[in-house]
Amino acid sequence: MANAAPPPDKPGTAPEQSPPGSSTPTANDDKPEMVRQLKKRKAKHKERSRFYRVGNVVVGVVLILAGIVLSGPGIPGPGFAVILVGLALLALEFDRAERLLERVIVWADRAKDRAARASTGEKVAVGVLVALGIAGAVAAALLWDIPFLPV
Repeated sequence: MANAAPPPDKPGTAPEQSPPGSSTPTANDDKPEMVRQLKKRKAKHKERSRFYRVGNVVVGVVLILAGIVLSGPGIPGPGFAVILVGLALLALEFDRAERLLERVIVWADRAKDRAARASTGEKVAVGVLVALGIAGAVAAALLWDIPFLPV
């Protein structure tokens, strides 16, 4: 009994962790809910037919390429959002895409938390800076005869 683990109520002991691959969250699990849902969907996706999975990859690649084009200068559209949707499709099939998407999700979750913790003064300052930036762009367009709409 020398190798028996100490009871979890003693101070200094680590909380119980779920086995790898388990979808049950633990006290140490700091990943956002979206990442856990992605893992569940990936496991379900692996059971689908090869035809469906290849189609999923093709659509994911096309969406990423379309998002890159939409992110170009002078082209209106939600380029970054389209790239993320394509990356989410590829994450179901490829580990590298999954890791990249997890990093993006964790980064966005932390940014959301930082924005929620920002004081009223910080929020007002950011709003004023954005308004000044827009006013500067409009003033530059008027002073230098830059057309608002490409004609």
